[in-house]
Amino acid sequence: MKLPKPRKIIAEKYVAGLSLFKSRRSPIKLSANESALGPSPKAVKSYNSIGKGFVRYPDSDGTFFRKVLAKKFNLKKERIILGSGSDQIFELVCKLFLNKGDEVIVPEYSFIIYRIYSRMFGAKVRYAKEENFKASVNSILNCVNKKTKIVFLANPNNPTGTYLDKFEIIKLRKKLRSDILLVIDDAYYEYIYDSNYSSGIDLFSKSENVIVTRTFSKIYGLAGLRIGWGYGSKNIIKKLYEIKPPFNVSRPALFAATQAVQDSKWLKKAIDHNTFWAEKIFEVADQIGITTNKTNVNFFLFNFNYVKLNSSQVFNKLANSGILVRQMDVYDIKNSLRVTIGNSYENKKLILTLKKIFNV
Repeated sequence: MKLPKPRKIIAEKYVAGLSLFKSRRSPIKLSANESALGPSPKAVKSYNSIGKGFVRYPDSDGTFFRKVLAKKFNLKKERIILGSGSDQIFELVCKLFLNKGDEVIVPEYSFIIYRIYSRMFGAKVRYAKEENFKASVNSILNCVNKKTKIVFLANPNNPTGTYLDKFEIIKLRKKLRSDILLVIDDAYYEYIYDSNYSSGIDLFSKSENVIVTRTFSKIYGLAGLRIGWGYGSKNIIKKLYEIKPPFNVSRPALFAATQAVQDSKWLKKAIDHNTFWAEKIFEVADQIGITTNKTNVNFFLFNFNYVKLNSSQVFNKLANSGILVRQMDVYDIKNSLRVTIGNSYENKKLILTLKKIFNV
């Protein structure tokens, strides 16, 4: 019997952080950089208010929500596109711009989804070397050739937590050819308080050759609802709408995100919580001898080169204590684990467990 033959797609499969360990659900999941405090109570109330409204399709273009975003961030709503998570925006960008033989540049330790979608649409991925786990503008520029179509840059970056300052980002855009699209992922921008840092939106809201994405999966605590958005030139956004699936963002997600983005008090509470516990966890890691930078995001990249146990041993000991963190094998970051900052109970348990593991 002859069967339909699928197209051959050469791309890695995204592997999510574990929720189970040895068939047991771990009560503390610090592997996915999810919100420590969860969503705004106003967002939860709005979600619950949908009720029988589940029977209706959502507004396919999220018109009201885009108006809210435009007002909140002083943007133009016609230049906003919504996605089922910001990763759908990356997929649409690759689908719109990439052909077989094109090339994409990503920093070597950048979010793996960029390379997955790039390869899915036939592009070759070039990896720009980093300096101490930080993206290098010069290294990115050295990778550019006549086939380069897109540069993806998360700022701050996942999984390293490092970021480029506004002067470095501006230099990158100026030095790139104008026909190379720069995609800036603002997923963790809310956590950064540095006078030399600016978000992609703040720097490039008027640019014609930059797309900036944001998500509600991190600080806003709506990861399970899958909603993100992108901002770009009117012409590019118009083209993205031509290939965007209808009804790609659900009614519950639209309702919850509308309230979440307007709840400034809850956002501040989440940022303050993160700042407090980032200092506490860093102090313990430093005491133990685990190498890491003071985090500017809601996670740490721990390296175990200078302690008596390696990352696999620590991963297993944490997991056996009911704490799941993220192994870095898929990113080829040796002897390291990514650890999300959790709620107060989770962070206390993490600290006590680390101290017990290393007899501190």
